[in-house]
Amino acid sequence: MCTLGNLKMQSFSPFSSLYFFLLLTTPILSGFVITALTQDGFCSAPSIFDSDADSDSSSQPLYWKVTNPTLSPSHLQDLPGFTRSVYKQDHALITPESHVFSPLPDWSNTLGAYLITPAIGSHFVMYLAKMQENSKSGLPPSDVERFIFVVQGSVILTNVSGNVHKLTVDSYAYLPLNLDHTVEADAAATLVVFERRYYGLENHVTKQIVGSTDKQPLLETPGEIFELRKLLPTSLAYDFNIHIMDFQPGEFLNVKEVHYNQHGLLLLEGQGIYRLGDSWYPIQAGDAIWMAPFVPQWYAALGKTRSRYLLYKDVNRNPL
Repeated sequence: MCTLGNLKMQSFSPFSSLYFFLLLTTPILSGFVITALTQDGFCSAPSIFDSDADSDSSSQPLYWKVTNPTLSPSHLQDLPGFTRSVYKQDHALITPESHVFSPLPDWSNTLGAYLITPAIGSHFVMYLAKMQENSKSGLPPSDVERFIFVVQGSVILTNVSGNVHKLTVDSYAYLPLNLDHTVEADAAATLVVFERRYYGLENHVTKQIVGSTDKQPLLETPGEIFELRKLLPTSLAYDFNIHIMDFQPGEFLNVKEVHYNQHGLLLLEGQGIYRLGDSWYPIQAGDAIWMAPFVPQWYAALGKTRSRYLLYKDVNRNPL
């Protein structure tokens, strides 16, 4: 017999006693799944992530977990001072329970949470912008390019030429440096925003781009099985790109990557485990990651649904 609610077990062998001790003292094991041993073998409780049973995910809007995440494992969420966030020299995991929102400079009726900034060691900024009723964006600093991606609600983008676009969930826009534009919302909306100082090349000019993920083709990924879409052109004019990467449950990166590029990542859907340096982190929708150049990195998707993440990557420039 195994009653998991009260962690009652019968007929412990020395092995099962050791297993139970490790389970209680190892955060990664206890964080993902609670298991107990009986004389008949294993008795398992649902993963804490199956508390997606908090509602039928098929009836929820796309990316709803980004703005309504499970803040921490259910058995620890009342523990004072607990957070899954980690900051190290070459990487950081920024989880929703540690977000700090404050008014965004030059934006109206908008709160922002800066997830990645140069203070962490990056050459770009990544932040969440929570727009409220009758809100309006400000402009980035001079010579700074901007990319916005909608994860909740809808916004209206207008540029200096009067071109107007409605952006809904899964839509995005790239705004070249020094392009006068506004983003406005009549109701609550949440954006992921990337900004960086443009590294120009002679005779190469970027243009405003508006699109949506589902309109982008799947690209070849030799040696890999995940699905890849790139949201920006691969031409030399663009000094970064934004990738959308999809993993089915059980899929993982084949290459254990170490490279000069920086990354900013937001998990939009699903759950999995990320290796960064010598550390292994359980992650779920709503988590953000910064990866410095040359940090070893690897991802595997876990759970019952696909993982999808949005990934910033600097490209097309000599590291010198």
